[in-house]
Amino acid sequence: MKNLKSILASVFLLVFFFSCKNEPKTEIITVETTVEKSSQKLDPNATYSKAEFNIKGMTCEMGCAKTIEKKLTRMEGVKSATVDFKNELAMVEYDVAKANPSSITKTVISVADTYSVENMQTVAAFSGAKKTCEKACCTDKLKAEKKECIKDCKKECFAKKA
Repeated sequence: MKNLKSILASVFLLVFFFSCKNEPKTEIITVETTVEKSSQKLDPNATYSKAEFNIKGMTCEMGCAKTIEKKLTRMEGVKSATVDFKNELAMVEYDVAKANPSSITKTVISVADTYSVENMQTVAAFSGAKKTCEKACCTDKLKAEKKECIKDCKKECFAKKA
């Protein structure tokens, strides 16, 4: 039995040493990559308008908001698009000759049937009021306290809600 163990150990060591002699040659392959750029060119003489609207039905930032943002950005005539998941807010700047609010709405809804566009407004400048107003008036309040705070707040964004 002792001889069998020593023979097996010897065979194992011999196989180990001789089989590891040839090192695999690593091959370096160069792959060309390209960054996808928007194929559409912006018309410097175009009239651009800005639209701001809420998107309901989003459940995640990366899967929902970023997908909608990409679709909007790739639309013909869209100069820029930003979708804010936390505030369910989208801001789109578009060429009025190539895009309009209804085509923007159709694009959002075409991403998934669960999304809906609400309160679409054409604005002169994108507002950050939905982000900053609550912080300015009702910071560190509970939900019930925020409702009372909104009633007393003099800011324009809360005047509509009260």
